[in-house]
Amino acid sequence: MRTLAVIVLSWNGLALTRDTLASLAACRVPEGWRLHPMVVDNASSDGSAAMVRDEFPQVELLALAENKRFAGGNNVGLARALDQGSDAVMLLNNDVMADPDLLVKLLAALDERPDAGAFAPLIYFAPPSNRIWYAGGRCEPWLAHSSHRAIRESDHGQFRVLEPTGYLTGCCLLATSAAWRKVGPLDESYFIYAEDADWSLRARAAGFTLLFVPTARLWHRVSASSGGAMNPWKIYQRLRANLTLWSRHARGLARITWLPAMLAQQAALMVLLVARGHAAAAAAVPRALMDAMAGKDPAEVEL
Repeated sequence: MRTLAVIVLSWNGLALTRDTLASLAACRVPEGWRLHPMVVDNASSDGSAAMVRDEFPQVELLALAENKRFAGGNNVGLARALDQGSDAVMLLNNDVMADPDLLVKLLAALDERPDAGAFAPLIYFAPPSNRIWYAGGRCEPWLAHSSHRAIRESDHGQFRVLEPTGYLTGCCLLATSAAWRKVGPLDESYFIYAEDADWSLRARAAGFTLLFVPTARLWHRVSASSGGAMNPWKIYQRLRANLTLWSRHARGLARITWLPAMLAQQAALMVLLVARGHAAAAAAVPRALMDAMAGKDPAEVEL
């Protein structure tokens, strides 16, 4: 009997976490596997930890005394799962709804491709929706570019084949214990954002194939905890994280190309934001660049 540990990270999202855990409990588990659900609570103040303890007694709760953010919180759960001998560990956002066959399809892909190290499902925008949020992704240091394939497209059956991809989203990332041990945990030096892209690039460098599993499905309440896509704080922090990401992973010619490419992208983003009436969000771009040059800690920034 093999064990899949599923780590749900929560922070002040009681209703979201409840819905996610309920959908996870409804998931079928294939023969030969057992599910070990875990919640790592990042010092929530809304009663999330008590809710998990009272309503989901089958879920292991790790209630932290401080908010360790995305990487740190998930790493606490990951270390626990690996110490307990889990054969695979999945990171799962607390703002998702899982299809009942999510685990069956992901674990079938793992059995079909034991050479691969990590897997992610087809992810839609929040239910009810067939609008795609993630259908595999690109992660190209030389262009300073990462993106979700087919984002905002309607699903009309265009993705149905198990295939390699360049980037796995931390919204739902399943990896074998061998991959977690060789690649290592998430990098906690990122304040927020880019931790999954960083892990994906490290996994690729370690020789693992990343697989997109389109028959496994998930629905995601996008930006539920960060104030929406046009939030200035989110734009600022994503840019700060990406500056770190590309500077670390650029190799060869990419050491020359990544920064001009990124600056061009950010200039285009500013123009787009201003044109759409999001002046405060546009102003977050130059501030992020100046603060990065000055070495200012992103944890100290308020927008």
